[in-house]
Amino acid sequence: MNRLFFLFFSILFLSSFYGYAQTGVSVSPPRLYFESGNGNSNTQKITVTNVSAKNSLDLAVSLGDWEYDSKGENVMYPANTLPSSCTSWISVKKEDNYFTLAPGEKKDIDVTITVPNALPNQPDAHTAVLYVSQMNPVDDVDHKGANIKVSIRSGIKLFHKLPAAKIKKLEIQNLVYGKSTNTVNVFFENHGDVWADGKIYTDFVNTQNGKKISLDPVIFYTMPGNKREMNIPLPAGLEKGKYTASVMIDYGDSNNLELGELSFSYE
Repeated sequence: MNRLFFLFFSILFLSSFYGYAQTGVSVSPPRLYFESGNGNSNTQKITVTNVSAKNSLDLAVSLGDWEYDSKGENVMYPANTLPSSCTSWISVKKEDNYFTLAPGEKKDIDVTITVPNALPNQPDAHTAVLYVSQMNPVDDVDHKGANIKVSIRSGIKLFHKLPAAKIKKLEIQNLVYGKSTNTVNVFFENHGDVWADGKIYTDFVNTQNGKKISLDPVIFYTMPGNKREMNIPLPAGLEKGKYTASVMIDYGDSNNLELGELSFSYE
């Protein structure tokens, strides 16, 4: 059989990753949120676990940048690429930059953000990603029986905000019925100075018979300045007729709601 090499990235920022034979690393929590002002430091802890039953893992810590695209997907960049990057503020202890974990072993790592004394032309919210990468690929077998080597990189998102960053403000810019795709397309923007996360609720009401269908809420994440498009599929088995689609973006308490309505004909 051919000997193949695969490099797996858990860049979905889940709390854990498992390979074909439970060779992997778990890093938790999946996100860290920091708040500190100029010249101040803030430290939080992550836990790295070797979930493998038989393989020791040599692991290295590194940093990078990320942002959301218009669909809310993660886009990765080298460190110090984006204007909102805080990778140069982040530090870990020297002994935590490179380490080995035996099967089932855990290790806590302190992640420290130290804000510079002066921040000219900086946004109030900043981001980075901390990677824990496996440096010693291990042998495994895929579902077809082929020999492979597996190496894993797991990442957690780091969020930082200055104390002055307090405004959460999302605005729906447009609602469009996509006839060819059978979707309601929601265009919204984050006009605040800090991240805003929440859920989008969508109801469809048949204006001819009053029948209402509510969809399961969809989770979303945004950063300041994000322009987002979310395509919401029409309910399965929707009968033909005239409809009003009501979209509610809930990103906090009762004061943080954004509502929009769209009338359309489903033919």
